[in-house]
Amino acid sequence: MSELSLPRTRELLHAAVRARVLVVGDVMLDQFIRGRVARISPEAPVPVLDFEDEQFMPGGAANVARNLTALGAQAEIFGVVGDDPSAAQLRGLLSREKVGAKGLVAERGRMTTRKVRIIAHHQHIARVDRETRSIIRDDTQQRVLAAVRRALPRADAVIVGDYGKGMITQPLLNELKRLCRAQGVWLGLDPKPVHAIKLQGLSLITPNRKETFELAGLSDTTRHADPLRDAGLRRAATRLLTKLRPEVLLITLGEQGMLLCRRGQRPLHVATAAREVFDVSGAGDTVIASFTLAMTAGATPEEAAVFSNHAAGVVVGKVGTATVTPAEMLASFASQP
Repeated sequence: MSELSLPRTRELLHAAVRARVLVVGDVMLDQFIRGRVARISPEAPVPVLDFEDEQFMPGGAANVARNLTALGAQAEIFGVVGDDPSAAQLRGLLSREKVGAKGLVAERGRMTTRKVRIIAHHQHIARVDRETRSIIRDDTQQRVLAAVRRALPRADAVIVGDYGKGMITQPLLNELKRLCRAQGVWLGLDPKPVHAIKLQGLSLITPNRKETFELAGLSDTTRHADPLRDAGLRRAATRLLTKLRPEVLLITLGEQGMLLCRRGQRPLHVATAAREVFDVSGAGDTVIASFTLAMTAGATPEEAAVFSNHAAGVVVGKVGTATVTPAEMLASFASQP
């Protein structure tokens, strides 16, 4: 595995505070309701949750943005919300996280996506989604793009978070690719294969294993303990590199870490840095945010992969859609063998 020293990590974190990253995508309000279950309802065979506390966090693409600011970077979010209390609450949360939210556009008749997760004894027992999944209107798309155009000249990178909620359309992505290519800005995307969009010509794509096979149009029939010896995974990665031609393909593999793939080069396996896993919610957001931030700070792709692997290792040890701080990153690297 490629190594990243503690001094080099500190150097990247220091450079990251000068980075400015734009995040475009489906924004959400995450709500976590926690409690204890000690009995079954007499009305139906379901557990009764005795409420203890609740917490609200920015989710989806908004979680990508807050991961950037948690690591010291400047971030702005561009997306669509409803004209409702959840949108106001999300804006307030983003303000506290130091995320610029002037790029959030309210669309009349739309509902701000809100995911309510019900948790008992650190285990998810139910989730309630309130959302509008229809494609955004053309005038809404133009308002979002106008805001991106105003901000792009001062940006180091753009991250697209597609969660299949209607924000990311082919025309919008095509225009983002054109704008970023014209200004030499790094453009990364966390894909959702169920949302058929042409992904050619991006700087970075960060699918998980399931998404990798879906994007490649292949079946995942076998799995090897060593990703480098996993013939099916290598075949799927090669197909994506040939078909989509990203500069970097970073495949997240859960407990197996991640696989860094580039055309004409041997893939690099980065073993997981996680010590304990409590909650994987939002781990993919942390990966694309921290990898992109490391690249803007001057890291090589190999260094950025190790950097993002440690970031993900920290957040899965927390409950909820969590972030990682520079101090936690340094502690993670300091504790490595």
